[in-house]
Amino acid sequence: MRQNKVPKHKIFNDPVYGFVSIKDDLIFKLIEHPYFQRLRRIEQLGLTHLVYPGAIHSRFQHSLGAMHLMQKAVEKLRTIGHEITDEEAVGAEIAMLLHDIGHGPYSHTLEHSIVSGISHENISSIFFHRINREFDNELEIAIQIFEGTYPKKFLSKLVSSQLDMDRLDYLKRDSFFTGVAEGVINYERLLNMLNVVDDGLVIEAKGIYSVEKFITARRLMYWQVYLHKTVLAAEYMLMQLLKRAKQLSLDGTKLFASPSLSFFLDRQISGESFTDNEQVLDQFSKLDDYDIFGAMKVWKDHPDRTLSTISQKIVDRRLFRIELQKDPFHESYLEQIKDRTKEKYKLTDAELDYFVFHDETSNFAYAPGPDNINILFKDGSIRDIADAADELNISLLSRPITKHFLCYPKDI
Repeated sequence: MRQNKVPKHKIFNDPVYGFVSIKDDLIFKLIEHPYFQRLRRIEQLGLTHLVYPGAIHSRFQHSLGAMHLMQKAVEKLRTIGHEITDEEAVGAEIAMLLHDIGHGPYSHTLEHSIVSGISHENISSIFFHRINREFDNELEIAIQIFEGTYPKKFLSKLVSSQLDMDRLDYLKRDSFFTGVAEGVINYERLLNMLNVVDDGLVIEAKGIYSVEKFITARRLMYWQVYLHKTVLAAEYMLMQLLKRAKQLSLDGTKLFASPSLSFFLDRQISGESFTDNEQVLDQFSKLDDYDIFGAMKVWKDHPDRTLSTISQKIVDRRLFRIELQKDPFHESYLEQIKDRTKEKYKLTDAELDYFVFHDETSNFAYAPGPDNINILFKDGSIRDIADAADELNISLLSRPITKHFLCYPKDI
């Protein structure tokens, strides 16, 4: 039995759940760690506040909320007879608490601009191992649960699956802060219907309609919030801006930037760099949204037209126009937009790519496969939600939706 209890009961007042309790001293120490405190300075939804002004909540808040839901899930499974030791419970809570610790500024934009070949999940894993050494290997179980190697696989599924505590919190929290009521889910009902069969998570049949609502809410939130066309335009503009800043910096132009941002602008950083060079992780641990936005405010007046123009448009919310459609854009239309943009802004071919760009985005509301959401019926049978649901739309929502988009300045 763990004796590592918090000497004085610690609570956080969360706007979504009310009071969140911290009952273990190790967890409280992890929350106080500078690596975790950095998440206060990283917004959960990046530039989404440019569309939904209330969406300024942080990954710090989300991580605490997801840990709180993990507490509730473990309590529920214990009450119906599943053995989860105190060490495993704390390990699962830590895995959930630190699951986003590898996120860079402004959501995923960093992964596609000034760092290459590594995802935030991989960076989180590297952080886990670094913190574990610092805490005398007390995070071993948490690491195994996070990385999916722990013998009780259902604990890992609570951290990462199609119905995990991460998704339950971000849907509930993001709908709360954006004001998008379509994203509201009955997380309490889902937690109360949790069970484990053959080391896998299932939802008891009484909760099937709550699962249907969860999947539908996820679809609506993706297209109404996460992949909202104006949010897409802003995030891709930021990616283009950081790519330009990095190119200028690598070519020898000295840019205003914090030491940590300069570190990533001045050199090529690959996935291997995070494991081969401890300085990379040290500098990454100091990087947050403030570094990026502070630089953009100064770059507005930089002599490089591309850097200054895109910085000004993001800071002053003069975002590019974005067109979305089901089919790829015709090459002739793309060339027409490029020619008009090149002429108006007097751009070179190299500069043009920063002002006119196109891509595609896709989303599964639910993806049937080895990571199913399974429904447990009274007779003991288990069926995939896509087959078990009354609503035909669940099977329809299991198909990917792809949209093609084109961005360019609004005055074209």
